Amino acid sequence: MTKLAAREALRVEIAKQTGQLADGRAMMDGAATFEWFVRNRYFPLRQGDWRPETAKEKKAQIEIDLIQKFGPESMESIDKFTLQTHVNDLAGKYSQDRVKQARSYLKSIFDEAIEQEFLTKDPTRKLKIPRNLRPKDKQVLTWEQLRAVLAMAARRDRLLLMLDMTEALRPSELFALRWSSFDNENTLSINETVYRRQLRPFGKTTKSLGKVHLPDGLARDLRQWKLECSDSTAKAFMFPNADGGLLDPGNYRNRVLKPLAEALEIPKLTFQVLRRTMATRAQNLGSVKDIQAHLRHSRADTTANEYMQELPESVQQMVGTVYEMLTVSSTSGRIM
Repeated sequence: MTKLAAREALRVEIAKQTGQLADGRAMMDGAATFEWFVRNRYFPLRQGDWRPETAKEKKAQIEIDLIQKFGPESMESIDKFTLQTHVNDLAGKYSQDRVKQARSYLKSIFDEAIEQEFLTKDPTRKLKIPRNLRPKDKQVLTWEQLRAVLAMAARRDRLLLMLDMTEALRPSELFALRWSSFDNENTLSINETVYRRQLRPFGKTTKSLGKVHLPDGLARDLRQWKLECSDSTAKAFMFPNADGGLLDPGNYRNRVLKPLAEALEIPKLTFQVLRRTMATRAQNLGSVKDIQAHLRHSRADTTANEYMQELPESVQQMVGTVYEMLTVSSTSGRIM
């Protein structure tokens, strides 16, 4: 044990035995349960940083993945081994993102426990992300598959999906579009989003809201759709449900996208797959910054690392071009 480690171990032991920190302040009770601390000391602090919908999701995940496991245990009794084995178990059941989020929540919770002086040592300091994470879904559709989806879709759905594919809209943006969003020419304004049937004046990122350009053909189709709609007033939704209200993304996925995928023998057809496909297929049509702007991501690395996938045919073409550049002389033609 190094001198530094020995000092830290001694400091921790003194704090446990005396109930005081090195500067003389009294420690809070480390015997408080994990559930009590999260509900009474962690959630209240984070509440101001989370939007209401986000708070519900985060709290639900913490409840299921962490409180159900560690709830009755005292904060001071939870060690690195217990935490790491639990994160490893989560990796066998859930997606990469969910496992990484659980680890992040644990580190945040115990960091707050130390900050509030319930603990002196952080059991999450060396908590690792397991290597055996489930592979991420990277499915990308071909242009032929996209055209087949559009050809088989009903009139409303064909236009809705064409708009989604062309503009790479999120479902929360797509289903909140009103006729006031369309300038009747080549501009569509995204002014609000929908989540769990509730309209919101904000989007997923700071760049979510704003104006997007419509190609001439798509603008023409929208004008025709406006003539066919039973209600084309400014406040009416472009793609309403049977009652004129908001379409539910989950219902749309089950009633429209899933049957289309089954009929065309496409493994998976979701709005996430469509956005990933658009990002990937567009990489030969524009720069990463262009595609970032198209998807309205806050960061280019999200576009490049999470959405854009490699295309084997593009790699082959690149290798062929490299070979041509190496074997052709600028003055006398081929050199080999």
